[in-house]
Amino acid sequence: MNDVPRNPVTRAAKLARLPIGLAGRTAVGVGKRIGGRPAEIVAQEIQQRTADQIFRVLGELKGGAMKFGQALSIFEAALPPEIAGPYRATLTKLQESAPPLPAATVHRVLSADLGPEWRDLFDSFDDKPAAAASIGQVHSAVWASGPHAGRKVAVKIQYPGAGKALIGDFTQLARIGRLFGVLMPGLDVKPLLDELRDRVTEELDYEMEASAQAAFAAAYRDDPDFFVPDVVMSTPHVLVTEWLDGTPLSAVISDGSKADRDRAGILLVRFLFSGPIRAGLLHADPHPGNFRLLPDGRLGVIDFGAVDRLPDGLPPFFGRLLRIMHSTDVDVASVEQELRANGFLKPGIAVDLDALHAFLAPLAEPSAVETFQFSREWLRDEAARVTNLRSSNITRKFNVPPSYVLIHRVSTAGIGVLCQLECEGKFRAEVIRWVPGYLDPERSLPGL
Repeated sequence: MNDVPRNPVTRAAKLARLPIGLAGRTAVGVGKRIGGRPAEIVAQEIQQRTADQIFRVLGELKGGAMKFGQALSIFEAALPPEIAGPYRATLTKLQESAPPLPAATVHRVLSADLGPEWRDLFDSFDDKPAAAASIGQVHSAVWASGPHAGRKVAVKIQYPGAGKALIGDFTQLARIGRLFGVLMPGLDVKPLLDELRDRVTEELDYEMEASAQAAFAAAYRDDPDFFVPDVVMSTPHVLVTEWLDGTPLSAVISDGSKADRDRAGILLVRFLFSGPIRAGLLHADPHPGNFRLLPDGRLGVIDFGAVDRLPDGLPPFFGRLLRIMHSTDVDVASVEQELRANGFLKPGIAVDLDALHAFLAPLAEPSAVETFQFSREWLRDEAARVTNLRSSNITRKFNVPPSYVLIHRVSTAGIGVLCQLECEGKFRAEVIRWVPGYLDPERSLPGL
């Protein structure tokens, strides 16, 4: 089977890079030649075609680069409006779909994992996928037997060759990633890459995903705020779960009312923060395609391939750090001590305490006040701030300990989604309720 193109990273770069560079330079000339239309309209059309091309290329990869595209779709909120506009709708597609596999290929996967009589498991099966993402696509069906007989189910099918493609993409990215050891002297690259590879490999095992989803479903059963579909059956490459309707978070972002966006934002934070305490797990893939706002106001959650196992809850380090940053007289030396004790600053890496405080203070802002408004403007300001010369000197000294990789992923991607939602809410109350170490500072990690 040849479902995954070769040299995906190179192909994406070649196809996606050229039109973007040409768009701005050729718009004026083209605009004068085509029916006298204004140059800015022609430029917009060129950018839209470029965006569509990027979508097709990233979608065809069905590997690590597709996941990279989904990450980009979250962080479009940090782009200036004049750049983000033409690409926003296209990047949002990457949160929900990718070009689908042919039905014959889908049937081969089902036959290999469920047996040649796989159709007997279903009363009906829709060959047209309802959604497609980075390593698999979802089909709707009706289950035929047992306690779920007659119920609509979601059948998630892994792309043939997805594992090889994903690991291959990761290997390419890892080679580039080693450059960060030069750009960021504080970053301990090898253990970080090893941890990332392990997490990527876990996402390929649908039986592990089924176990995580079952744990979340049990922890949140009959919850007034959340709904997690039950698992019906699983194999390494096929996962069958209850069907989940509702409005995708991407649609809430683009068309939702302020009330819906505010509710979605606070529920997203509550779910991410409460998971480690209630289920011993952190949902580690918070892009909008994995969440639905249900008609009854609950937040539906899907896709548990990426989870962090935290049986003792979130590390108290985060609560302790926020508590220090929120104090009226911030003890920056204690902040530095916390960072070093938890591996975020390595021994021998000196930092300017005033610069450290200036760098961290805005990051603590959303939980420092009773009510906070996330916005694209706020995120753009933050992105500009951390890339300026003084802040970048601090950034280059930070390390990401392997055990914090997925937590870091959730915090950064989660903020991106909240800024896309432009939601307002009492996020401080969620920190106080769910993050250990804030109200109980004496609970600390070993060595503190």
